[in-house]
Amino acid sequence: MLSINEIKKPIAADIDVFEEKFRSSMQSSVPLLDRITHYIVKRKGKQIRPMFVFFAAKLCGGINESTHRGAALVELLHTATLVHDDVVDNSYQRRGFFSINALWKNKIAVLVGDYLLSKGLLLSLDNNDFQLLKIVSEAVKQMSEGELLQIEKVRRMDISEDIYYEVIRQKTASLIASCCACGAASAGADAETIEKMRLFGEKVGIAFQIKDDMFDFGTDDVGKPLGIDIKEKKMTLPLIYSLNTATNAEKRRVISLVKNHNNDPKKIEEIIRFVKTTGGLQYSETQMRRLQDEAFTILNTLPDNDARLGLEQLVRFTTERNK
Repeated sequence: MLSINEIKKPIAADIDVFEEKFRSSMQSSVPLLDRITHYIVKRKGKQIRPMFVFFAAKLCGGINESTHRGAALVELLHTATLVHDDVVDNSYQRRGFFSINALWKNKIAVLVGDYLLSKGLLLSLDNNDFQLLKIVSEAVKQMSEGELLQIEKVRRMDISEDIYYEVIRQKTASLIASCCACGAASAGADAETIEKMRLFGEKVGIAFQIKDDMFDFGTDDVGKPLGIDIKEKKMTLPLIYSLNTATNAEKRRVISLVKNHNNDPKKIEEIIRFVKTTGGLQYSETQMRRLQDEAFTILNTLPDNDARLGLEQLVRFTTERNK
C-alpha cells in the first residue's frame, strides 16, 4: 500500500502552504493561548482531512485561496471538537501525546476549544465564505448529535445496526463528508457535484469508522488498545452483528459481561473471542468493502485525472490501514 506521503505528492506544495496558513490562523496575542495552539500544531496527525479538501477541489475545478480557507476551517472546528471531547471523556492522551486538559486542566481546555471555534467562524465570515461555513457548521452539529445519541444508547445497551450507522454517520462520516463538499464548493462546483462529493465523503467516513471499530477486536499492534470500546460500553458493528446471531442466553451473558465486567481483562478477552468466533469481524469487513465500493462508484462519475486517483488512493489508505 502507498504511504501517505506518496499519495500526497500531487497536492504536497498546497499542503505545505496550508500548514503555514493554518499556523497563522491560530495565532493569538495572549501568550498562554499562543503556547497552547503552538503545541496543538506541533502534534498534528497525517493531515488526511485537508488532503480530502484539496483533492476534492483539484478534481472539481482547481485549488484556490478559498480551498485553503475551507481546509483551515475544517481543521479549526475539528480541533475544537477534539479538545472538548478530551474534556468530556476525561482523556489525558491523544495520539500518544498529553491532551490539552491533561497539561492545562479542563477550564483552559474548554476555553481553547471555544477560541478555535470562533477563529474558524471569523475566518469564514471575514472572507464571505458563507457556503463553506454552512457545510462545516452542519457537520459540527451532526457530530454533537451523534455523540449524544451514542451516550443515550450506551446507557440502555439497545443499539441496533441502523442506530449504529446513524451514530457513525453523524459522529465521524459527517466531517469527512464536509471536507469533500468544502473542496468542491471552494472550486466553484455546482450544487449537484457538491452533493455528490459530500455523499462520497460520507460513505468513506462510515467505512473508515467500521475499520476503526474492527481494531478493537483485532491484533494489538494497531496503536489503539484492545477492548477500549468494550470498556466504554460502546456497541460497535462487530459486536452488534455477533449479538444478533447469538442465542438469547448467549446474548444475555455477553451483554452482562459488557455492562458489568468491562474492566476485567479476562472478560474482555472472552467478549473479543465471542465476536471473532461468531463472524462479527468478517461481517464488518464485508460492510466496509461495500461502502468503499459505493464511494468509488460515485467517484468514477467524475473526471479521470490525478486528483481522482489521489482520492481513490486516500480511501484505500483509510480502509486498508493496519492502525
